[in-house]
Amino acid sequence: MHRRRYLYTAATAGIVGTAGCLESLPGTGDSRTVLEPPEQDLSEASHPSYDEELPESTLPDPLLGEEISTAQFEGKRTVLMTFIYTNCPDGMCPALTQRLRRTQEVAAEEGFADESAFLALTFDPERDTPDVLETYAGQQGVDLDAGNWHFLRPETYEEAQQVVSEQYGLPLEKRDADQYENLEYAFPHYNLILLVNDQGIVERAYPNGATIDISTVADDFETVVTA
Repeated sequence: MHRRRYLYTAATAGIVGTAGCLESLPGTGDSRTVLEPPEQDLSEASHPSYDEELPESTLPDPLLGEEISTAQFEGKRTVLMTFIYTNCPDGMCPALTQRLRRTQEVAAEEGFADESAFLALTFDPERDTPDVLETYAGQQGVDLDAGNWHFLRPETYEEAQQVVSEQYGLPLEKRDADQYENLEYAFPHYNLILLVNDQGIVERAYPNGATIDISTVADDFETVVTA
C-alpha cells in the first residue's frame, strides 16, 4: 500500500468529531533544500513534509478561468500552499489565509512577487463558488491583481476529497454542523501550510499553520525564494 494512503487511513481512524482544524502527525528531513531540517520531525506524517516532493495536482482557478498545476511553478516560483473553506466556523481558515496574504505582501514589498505563488485550495466547492471566493479574497485583503494568488477549486466535493485526502494525505470528512447556527455542514481538517521551493521540494510543513507566528512563515519564505 502507498505510504501516504496508508498513513491517511490511519489518521482518518483517529480524526476527532469537531468542526474545527486539527494538529498534524509527527516526523524528519534531509537535503535538496535551502532551509535546515525543522525541529519537529514530520517524516512519518501522512502529508508532504521536509525534503519531499510536492504532489502534483491540476485544478481550476475559477477567478482566473484556467487550470493551475502545481508543477507549472517548478523552476519559476516558490510556493506557499494551504487548504481552506470559507464557511470555517472557528476562524482557523481565515488565519491560514492571513499567513499567505501577509507573505504575499512581503513579496511585493521586497521585490520577489514574480518569483512567488500562493495557492489556497478549497475543499468545499458546493459553497465556495467563484463569487464567494472573490468576496472572501476582498475580506482577507488578498491582492488578486498581483498575478501570484490562486484559489484552487475542485469541481465536486468528491474530487476535493480525493485530492486533499489521497494526494496530500489530509483526512477530510463532511459532517453535520448542528452546533453551529446557519451552518448545515462543516469539516474537521488540518491546519497545514506547505512551503515549497522552486524545484518542487517541501522546505517546511507547518502543521500548526493557523497559529504559527506570521513572521516565521514570511521569513522562511523569503529565505527560500531569495536563495
